[in-house]
Amino acid sequence: MSNAISEADARCALWVDVIFRPSELTTDRILEKSVVVFDVLRATTSITAALAAGVSEIRVFKDPQSAAEAGRSFGKAALLCGEITCLRPPGFELGNSPGDFKRELHADRIAFLSTTNGTKAIIAAREAAAVLIGALVNATAIAQELISIGRNVTLLCAGTQGNYSMEDAIGAGAVIDALFAKGAATPTGDAARMAHRLFQSAQSNLRETLSDTTSGENLRAAHLETDIEFCAELDSISVVGIVRDNPLRILNPAIAAK
Repeated sequence: MSNAISEADARCALWVDVIFRPSELTTDRILEKSVVVFDVLRATTSITAALAAGVSEIRVFKDPQSAAEAGRSFGKAALLCGEITCLRPPGFELGNSPGDFKRELHADRIAFLSTTNGTKAIIAAREAAAVLIGALVNATAIAQELISIGRNVTLLCAGTQGNYSMEDAIGAGAVIDALFAKGAATPTGDAARMAHRLFQSAQSNLRETLSDTTSGENLRAAHLETDIEFCAELDSISVVGIVRDNPLRILNPAIAAK
């Protein structure tokens, strides 16, 4: 797909910025903007899958201890999930595998989630005018939600332990591609152009590309290859998680609007 956008489209298009890791986040890049957080392998994909499976809300925490402490007051309604170095923390019901969320088991539960990178990025973005949860699995749905909101956009990559993550940049590029397809976006700089072109180069081979990233290597070492396959399924889910504060939690937009 061409990057070209007509002069008329550019005048009405959303400006799209990309930040490759949370340490580069500044207040001016989130205030009055729609922010989409990406941790493609795996937190934001798992959040999206959980909402699609009927989980009523997902509360996010910086570490497993905080998630466990908060979950205790909810009794059987609490669903502790997350990871430490890819694996399920002791005492947690689920890890961070998106395919493990099942409607028959987890509908109407409240998830308490902590991951190494993704939940920290969501916490960092919480002051934005709107915060959405993005992944490859819901890229087009994210683009449509951004158009509906109508604010300029920052796409925030969670990264991997402070470093850049190729898969998160590809996820951001997928949303840019979907926005371009609707004539609804123009990039603010080279970071957005780079993310878009990275997605275009990987689009025909997403599973293999994600598998060859640092996070992909870690998942393969933990025998979690099926998670990579799930995360690489472009536009397989139409749900978009939206963040609400006090307490910090993620809901379906239809629920959040009530």
